[in-house]
Amino acid sequence: MSMKQRVPIAEQDPKVRATNFEEVCLGYTEEEAVEEASRCLNCKKPMCVTKCPVAIDIPGFIQHVKNKEFVEAVKVVAKYSALPAVCGRVCPQETQCESKCILGIKGDAIAIGKLERFVGDYSRVHSVDISETKPKKGIKVAVIGSGPSGLTCAGDLAKEGYDVTIFEALHEAGGVLVYGIPQFRLPKETVVKHEVENVKSLGVKLETNVIVGRTVTINQLMEDESFKAVFIGSGAGLPMFMGIPGENLNGVFSANEFLTRNNLMKAYKEGYQTPIRVGTKVAVVGGGNVAMDSVRTAVRLGAEGHIVYRRSLEELPARAEEVHHAIEEGVIMDLLVNPVEILGDEKGNVIGMKCIKMELGEPDASGRRRPIAIKGSEFTLDVDTVIMSLGTSPNPLIPLTTEGLSINKKKCIIAEDETGLTSIDKVYAGGDAVSGAATVILAMEAGKKAAKSINEMLTK
Repeated sequence: MSMKQRVPIAEQDPKVRATNFEEVCLGYTEEEAVEEASRCLNCKKPMCVTKCPVAIDIPGFIQHVKNKEFVEAVKVVAKYSALPAVCGRVCPQETQCESKCILGIKGDAIAIGKLERFVGDYSRVHSVDISETKPKKGIKVAVIGSGPSGLTCAGDLAKEGYDVTIFEALHEAGGVLVYGIPQFRLPKETVVKHEVENVKSLGVKLETNVIVGRTVTINQLMEDESFKAVFIGSGAGLPMFMGIPGENLNGVFSANEFLTRNNLMKAYKEGYQTPIRVGTKVAVVGGGNVAMDSVRTAVRLGAEGHIVYRRSLEELPARAEEVHHAIEEGVIMDLLVNPVEILGDEKGNVIGMKCIKMELGEPDASGRRRPIAIKGSEFTLDVDTVIMSLGTSPNPLIPLTTEGLSINKKKCIIAEDETGLTSIDKVYAGGDAVSGAATVILAMEAGKKAAKSINEMLTK
């Protein structure tokens, strides 16, 4: 293997994997991980670390892998991240740590994400104990939401000795990791459950089926239940729609609903009585990772899958790996196309989608070229299911039931960048509830910053 090329990683054959929900990427063996780690230059000033939102000591853990010191590698990563096996699978490493790898200038960057995944998986398979905490302080902190920001904040505070309780609205912990990301990218029973258990092993209590704002309010947690600080990591679970005619027809889903039914409620498994409509031809409107997850799920459920996106392939916001996998699995890319109406029959079922062709004009505020409709280019796409994957916004329930909690015009909670402090004393927030829909690792970064701030505030 040339030093310029990364060690290839095994994947399921596209034709086979398009018919099952098993993981696409099979991960490195110990030998492959050691070989890939041996390419690392162990830079004196590691630029990769500067682009990691949680600042993992990347060269540190990679040197341990290189030396076959896998337990030590686990312990290095555990200092910074509660979710290595998750991040190794779903982080956009190519635009973060790997984008700054020196080897990437003249060849392939080190496969930092795949090595992190290897370390996270090694920890699980070999039951490495990473449950060490400081002595208990007897101070209670509440965390709302068990997604990436909540788990990170809870884990970091528990390590400092706080008595942390996570309140989760759903019946299973993990937030977007269990309801949003499909099994073939992120296995639930093994990877997600294990990393939730790791956080619980630090002493974190977890209460499911608790909807803060309905079951209990933030004021009640602080006044009646003696929590000294609260972190809101409730995510962004409210789907957006286009506002075009026909969006109320039978057979139109939000990506959120479609993925939740399939991932959390296990519609893909025989024996689960979860209603889900797939149809024979599915159009997913959007171009992000959630759109790719939705269309690849539809293909596995037996449909012909189309991505309908108003810009070109170069502007697709999804990770390159996800787009590549989708195309390999037979997804049809209808690019430079925008829906104008969803068509239905007399019974109210979807029978097609009227679209218009687009061309790219001058760059807009996002820096991407603005799509412009081409007059007279309307056509009908023959589909019987439409999935809208246009992004999500935070649920307004917590701000509505928490007096004095400031939100912006996008209904996101306003919190300080560096501390996560909201407009209410001792109430912090982070992740998608503050930023709007973003990535797992950015939510973790926010949880980490808030945990540090809460610790400083409570130890003054």
